[in-house]
Amino acid sequence: MSLNTHPMNFLCVVVAAGEGLRAGSGEPKAWRMLAGRPVVRWSVEALLAAGAREVAVVVAKDRLPAAQDALLGLTGWTAVAGGAMRALSVQAGLAALSGSEDTPVLIHDAARPFVTGAHVAALLTALEGADGAVPALPVPDTLKRGRDRVVSETVSREGLWRAQTPQAFRLGRLRAAYGAWGAQAEPTDDAQVVEAAGGRIALAAGDPMLMKLTYPEDFAMAEQLAGGRRVVRTGFGVDAHRFGAGEEVWLGGVRIPHNQGLIGHSDADAGLHALTDALLGAIAEGDIGQHFPPSDPKWKGASSDRFLTHAVGLAEAKGGQVISADLTLVCERPKIGPHRDAMRARIAELLGLPIGRVSVKATTTEGMGFTGREEGLMAQAVVCVETPL
Repeated sequence: MSLNTHPMNFLCVVVAAGEGLRAGSGEPKAWRMLAGRPVVRWSVEALLAAGAREVAVVVAKDRLPAAQDALLGLTGWTAVAGGAMRALSVQAGLAALSGSEDTPVLIHDAARPFVTGAHVAALLTALEGADGAVPALPVPDTLKRGRDRVVSETVSREGLWRAQTPQAFRLGRLRAAYGAWGAQAEPTDDAQVVEAAGGRIALAAGDPMLMKLTYPEDFAMAEQLAGGRRVVRTGFGVDAHRFGAGEEVWLGGVRIPHNQGLIGHSDADAGLHALTDALLGAIAEGDIGQHFPPSDPKWKGASSDRFLTHAVGLAEAKGGQVISADLTLVCERPKIGPHRDAMRARIAELLGLPIGRVSVKATTTEGMGFTGREEGLMAQAVVCVETPL
């Protein structure tokens, strides 16, 4: 039976404990930002989405708190303190996983952020007839051996391949191979350890997108590539509230004096409610009633700011970024014009946007319907969010 018919039956170790000194000054490369997300999050998120049952994320001991922040909102992963060398970090990750000896395990370098479910499926298929499988690309360039910047030999590229990660193995076989490796020199990859133990390693199709972030210029290229791996999703929200006794209304996060109030379980800010629903819709996270049930007394009289910032947090946990918001208020009164700029400023603050990306408009229904009869008002909102594919 094909392994990839059981997409949940594999484990992962993501190695993110290195300092990445060749990447230049600043944060270690796994913790730098790539298109608004930490590099390490790209791999962990992709492997979980591909169906990993467990992901052990191996980090330097002082980075354990940072891992919690970088991977906020993801489930199914565990942070593990790594060792002084990569091989020790891999073994620490393996020790943190639970599974039978035959369970497939993928070892992946966090510095290769563009791994996909297709890569995983190809590796699991290649592993069926081997002790290990690695994605690899044939070497296309002429190879030179040299010293002191002088060529000493032209090396044949016949039969040479560039190995990438993730690399796939059986959990028991890889643990045993590392046990047999002992105190030998640091292996260049995990496949070498299994090879040394007599294992057969299959070559799966590699992918140029599995590039490794090594030098400063690699990050500039990765930013361009990351732009093509994100999409803009649009959500639409509607809310309406009835007028009742009161001396003010809240709209768009702004208090407006009025001869009536709006009736609602919270502060009845229809504008922020519509924006919240639009944002939740853009990230497919249900509606405002699911997150803040009107039957729950703790939300009675609550500021609707909390609802919108909660939705922003959910979007960010998915690697999303709000890029624009458009709010339309439908009412005869109160007049929106005098308060429009204050609403835009408050909404921009809540969404983390420049005010130029927030629109607030108003219209009437020319005396028709419940808004025309001033029985209540309605809000409609559109929010655009840039998210990973």
